[in-house]
Amino acid sequence: MIRQELLDLLQCPETKKPLRLADESLVARINEAIAAGGVKNRVGETLETPLSGGLVSEGGNLLYPIVDDLPILLVDEAIPLEQLEPLK
Repeated sequence: MIRQELLDLLQCPETKKPLRLADESLVARINEAIAAGGVKNRVGETLETPLSGGLVSEGGNLLYPIVDDLPILLVDEAIPLEQLEPLK
């Protein structure tokens, strides 16, 4: 889990705006979609490893993955959240 002090310092590498911790239900939905082979990052790579968490951009359209408790703040690794909408 990311401590609040660190979370307060993290920002979107693209927009430089604050990030918020993804709630457990969103992470669960993403992990279900990853298990089904239905999640791609911004460069089109299909994700295979479940996330331990995520950081959501201010606009709510991107999630930066947290894998093994490490945030991956690379623009290409961000997960566009619109691909999850069919799962609602």
